[in-house]
Amino acid sequence: MQVAVRQSVPFQPSAGATYKLVVRSAEEAVTAIREQLGESARVLSVRQLPSQGLAGLLRRPRLEVIAQLSAPELPAEMQPMLGLPADDRPATVANAFSLDRESRFSRDMPAGLGDLLRRSGFSPALIGRLEAAPELAGHETKPLHHVLVDVGATLGAAARRRAPVPLPARAAFLGSPGAGRTTALCKWLAREIFSRHRTGRVFKAEFDRPNPSEGLGVFCEAVGLMLEHATPDSPIRQDENEFAYLDMPAISVRRPQENRQALRYLDSAQVEGRVLVLNALYDVSLLRETYAVGRDLGATHLVFTHLDELEHWGRLWDFLIEGELSPLFLSTGSGLTGDLVHDVVGAVMRRTLPGAPIPHLS
Repeated sequence: MQVAVRQSVPFQPSAGATYKLVVRSAEEAVTAIREQLGESARVLSVRQLPSQGLAGLLRRPRLEVIAQLSAPELPAEMQPMLGLPADDRPATVANAFSLDRESRFSRDMPAGLGDLLRRSGFSPALIGRLEAAPELAGHETKPLHHVLVDVGATLGAAARRRAPVPLPARAAFLGSPGAGRTTALCKWLAREIFSRHRTGRVFKAEFDRPNPSEGLGVFCEAVGLMLEHATPDSPIRQDENEFAYLDMPAISVRRPQENRQALRYLDSAQVEGRVLVLNALYDVSLLRETYAVGRDLGATHLVFTHLDELEHWGRLWDFLIEGELSPLFLSTGSGLTGDLVHDVVGAVMRRTLPGAPIPHLS
C-alpha cells in the first residue's frame, strides 16, 4: 500500500509499509523522509513527474519518491543503482541522494589542507595526489590561503592539458534513468538556437525499450523544430551546416549487454559525438560505473546535472582531470532554457577553491 506523506500532518509510520512523497528537490525528499520515517527508511524509486504543457516546462519539475520503512535487506548480488527497474534493492536515503555525511567535519577541527579539501568533496585519492605533488611541497609551512592558490594552480595546469573538444554536428545524448538526459539536450538545443543561431533536426530513438519524451516534443514545437523518430532502419539526414541531435533510450549500468543495440545504431548512423549525462547527486562509485559504461558506448563528451542541489562540488575533479571525456557543460537548474554553465573547470574551481586562479582553456 502506498500512502501519500504530507509534511504538515503528523502520522505514525508502520514497519514494512511504503509511502509516496511528491517533492520539489532531492534535499526536500531527504528532509521529509528522515523527519517522517526516520533514518531506517529506504528509497525504493525516484522518478520525475511529467510537466503539463509548455508552461510546465518552465517550472521546476516535481519528483515522486517511494520510500519504505524498515525494508528487509536483500542479497549483495541484487544491489543495483537508483532508478533502475523494480527488482532492484532499495537504496538508503543517504545513498539515494548521495549525502556524504563523512565529509561534513566539525568546525572545531583544525583547518588543514586535507580537511578543507574533504569538506569540499575531494576524493581521498585526489587529496593524496595533491599532498604529494612536488609543486605543493612544504605546504605545511605556508599560510593556508596561499596553499589553496597553489592547489588551484595545480588543478588548473592539469585541466589545461586537456583542451575542450567541440561537439560534432551529429551527436547523441546518453544517460542512465534519472540523469536528466532529455533536459540536458533541451538546454543544449536552446543554446544552439538562441545563442549560436543554428538550426537542425532532433530525433528520438526508442528501439526495444520505451523512451518517453513528451517534454522534448513540446519543447521542439516551441522553438520551431520537429521531433522525428529514429529507428535502426531509418538513416539520419541533415543538411550542411545543420545539427542532428538524438535523444537515446536510457542506458543500463547493471546489464550492459542491453546497450549493444544502441551501440550498433550509433556506429551505423555515424554519430561521432556522444554526450554522457551524469546526475552529480549520485554516489561517486555509481558515477564511476556509469562513466565506464558510457566509455564502452563511445562517449566523447560529459555533462553533469543537478548541480543546483549538490553541496560538495569537489567530487567532480576526478572526472575532469583523470577522465577521458571532454566536459561540455554543467546543468545548474531544472529549466529547459538557461541554467547552463559552459566554463566547467572555472565553475568547479570557484565552488571548491575560492580565490584560486581560474585556468583559461583554449
